[in-house]
Amino acid sequence: MAPSGPLLLEVERLSVHFGGLVALSSVSFGIPSGEIVGLLGPNGAGKTTLFNVLSGLVRPTSGRIRFQGHDITDYRVDHISRLGISRTFQLIRVFPGLSVLDNVRVGGLFGRSQTAAPIDANGLQRVLTLVDLWHLAHHSAGSLAIGERKRLEIARALATCPSLLLLDEVLAGLAPPDARTMVELIRTIQQQGVTIIFIEHIMSAVFELADRLIVLHHGEKIAEGPPAQVVRDPVVIEAYLGEAPTGFN
Repeated sequence: MAPSGPLLLEVERLSVHFGGLVALSSVSFGIPSGEIVGLLGPNGAGKTTLFNVLSGLVRPTSGRIRFQGHDITDYRVDHISRLGISRTFQLIRVFPGLSVLDNVRVGGLFGRSQTAAPIDANGLQRVLTLVDLWHLAHHSAGSLAIGERKRLEIARALATCPSLLLLDEVLAGLAPPDARTMVELIRTIQQQGVTIIFIEHIMSAVFELADRLIVLHHGEKIAEGPPAQVVRDPVVIEAYLGEAPTGFN
């Protein structure tokens, strides 16, 4: 099922080869503004590679990427960030020796969208309040618990004022209360006008959040559509789920 409405992001026949390894093979999809899209697939399917290409860390072997009408296929990381794409990483990359506040300030200084004014003190407070870390603003990032660190990484990404946010397994390793907080935070971010693509293996969170799913396997897109449709796709069940989840209409 193709998305309806104007597209914020268009990916056309994207392929990535690392020597003889095909990490992505002719992947195409479109993301309209305002959606939350879940990116699924087994380990090694190409999900993080796709994020690396979208954020400029990896150059594609072939294919094109358009964001807000701009062809960004060959853009540098900083240029892509300033256009409005930001991300988190599966392995947390906060600066442990800096304060929570300064971690977010770094994001605002070096990745700020070209359409946004430089982040000020009020902006820093708003971002940290959104992720429930304002009370820890002057604490060392290295002193935070894992759930707090993950929220800090999201805050740093939000400081760039993104239109598109890429979240790479932000629920992994979290206790149930922290996972619930994270799900609510992702929904709040979407409600503030940010389009989101997220990688996640916790299926209850995927079903709760996603408007649409894209499934990769061995670097190829094998399914795309509403969650209730995708989880019943025999190809997806065989490649990833093992069995169709119950309780979905």
